[in-house]
Amino acid sequence: MRELHFKDCFWNRDFTGTGGYDSIIQHLNDGKKTCKEIEDFMKARASIEEKYAKELLGLSKKVCGCNEMNTLKRSLDVFKLQTEHVSLSHLQLAHTMRDEAKKLEDFRERQKEARKKVEQQMDALHKQRATQFKKTMELFARANQAKMNAEVSDRLYMQNVTALGRIREDWQKEHVKACEVFEEQEVERINTLRNMVWTHLNQLSQQCVTSDELYEEVRKSLEHCDIQEDIEHFVNLRRTGDKPPAPILYDNFYGSQRVPVAPSVTQMAPSITRRPLPNPTNTGGEIPIEPTVLYNTSTRLSMGIDIDCLVEC
Repeated sequence: MRELHFKDCFWNRDFTGTGGYDSIIQHLNDGKKTCKEIEDFMKARASIEEKYAKELLGLSKKVCGCNEMNTLKRSLDVFKLQTEHVSLSHLQLAHTMRDEAKKLEDFRERQKEARKKVEQQMDALHKQRATQFKKTMELFARANQAKMNAEVSDRLYMQNVTALGRIREDWQKEHVKACEVFEEQEVERINTLRNMVWTHLNQLSQQCVTSDELYEEVRKSLEHCDIQEDIEHFVNLRRTGDKPPAPILYDNFYGSQRVPVAPSVTQMAPSITRRPLPNPTNTGGEIPIEPTVLYNTSTRLSMGIDIDCLVEC
């Protein structure tokens, strides 16, 4: 099947008609508009990425787990660091997108300047062709009407037809060249836009890979987070003692008799049963405090406790 080209498909039956040429120009203008739309899209996406990167960078600087310690603290530090790296990668992506948008803008301006030169030349030829055609038709009418001046009119008519033929040949050649230039530009434009979008998607895919690698560093750090080790680290760092305070005994300062009685095994104060310390894994309990035991005078005497000695002490 024969390939179709601009130079073969945009002619007009009307000698002075420009419908085919106008169709090409309109299509090229639409293509220029598409380039501008893609360019604006890339710039907008770059602004979004830059804003997201700055917000994420600010978030990574906020306090997070400053009161933690040991392995969990290290994991949270890695988490913040990798979040910062993600923000920097998005910032780099924004800069790359702006560079791509600038390339597209430069490409659009180059095509605009090249097309402008061709359009100016074609517009001049269109005006010259229309002017010459009008003049030729007027002379043709005069040749038909002026029988008396038939030879002069015929000669002038023939000269104008010859001049018109030369202009027509020049115009056809330039029309073919213009169509070839415009078609080449259209091929380049479509190829550039296709490659631009393809590159853009590759950049986004690479960003996802980069983000996943950064997040993997956080997951690796979390694998080394040992709960029991953090608990023991805190206990060893902040421990204050492993025994509760001793009970406080009652002392009767108003007793009339102060007869010291030697304590015996059977007269000793009843033993206090101490409950065991709570399981270290029980984070919600507290160490029980033994109750204060208060004894009256008679009990103290029976236990052989010297009241005077307590008073003096």
